[in-house]
Amino acid sequence: MVYIRSNEEIEIIRKSALMVSATLTEVAKFLKPGITTLSIDKMAEAFIRDNGGVPSFKGYGGFPYSLCISVNEVVVHGMPGSHVLKDGDIISVDCGVFMNNYHGDSAYTFAVGEVKPEVLKLLRDTKESLYRGIAQAHDGNRIGDISFAVEDFTARQNGYGVVRELVGHGVGRKLHEDPQVPNFGRKGDGKKIRAGQVLAIEPMINLGVKEVYTLSDKWTVVTKDGKPSAHFEHTTAVRKDKGEPLSSFAPIEAAEKANAELNSAHYEAAMAH
Repeated sequence: MVYIRSNEEIEIIRKSALMVSATLTEVAKFLKPGITTLSIDKMAEAFIRDNGGVPSFKGYGGFPYSLCISVNEVVVHGMPGSHVLKDGDIISVDCGVFMNNYHGDSAYTFAVGEVKPEVLKLLRDTKESLYRGIAQAHDGNRIGDISFAVEDFTARQNGYGVVRELVGHGVGRKLHEDPQVPNFGRKGDGKKIRAGQVLAIEPMINLGVKEVYTLSDKWTVVTKDGKPSAHFEHTTAVRKDKGEPLSSFAPIEAAEKANAELNSAHYEAAMAH
């Protein structure tokens, strides 16, 4: 069942999606080496509930946390716990918020401290591929047009591995709705998309091979070769000429930049002593 949303519904979904963005902005301020992934989850859950939302992921299919927190070679569905972040890590934080009977869903991959240049490039390119996919999310196009745009930029132009087992999806009253939105495919393939649909478009791109496997906890998905993976996601409204992100990375990027500058100042002050 594919839903076409009214403009009123899309504005309600936007509120949920922007609450996800606000939560990821709090994560950006909070992140530093030495903290546990569980401490991030607890902070985010409190923030969501204090602002009138409910974490979409908590209890979903039995998942016990509010965020999926995936470090380095973990692709998605990483479970928060006692893992301590260290300088040079990358951390994908996937978040959903349920408000006013609709879900918002977005993910962002953060660099912790000094990260290798090729890994930073993976982050930039994965984010760029998301926007290329969103540009194809317009009325009359097909799902394959979105999929092709992501795969063409990441796999063909930059040689990355595009995860095939996990896909984007429709989002609305349910966290996962039809249609599925793969990150690989051919132009003109798949279901036709219509203005008013709302899609979670989410490239999951590996520095090495595309193959992944799931750990014994039945949730955590990791790269087969142990190389890092990046994940960016926007809740996106299908419009007449191009997709419109309902979530926003702008406040996250501003907080990320401020946090990096603050940590750099602290480091320099410590070295001066």
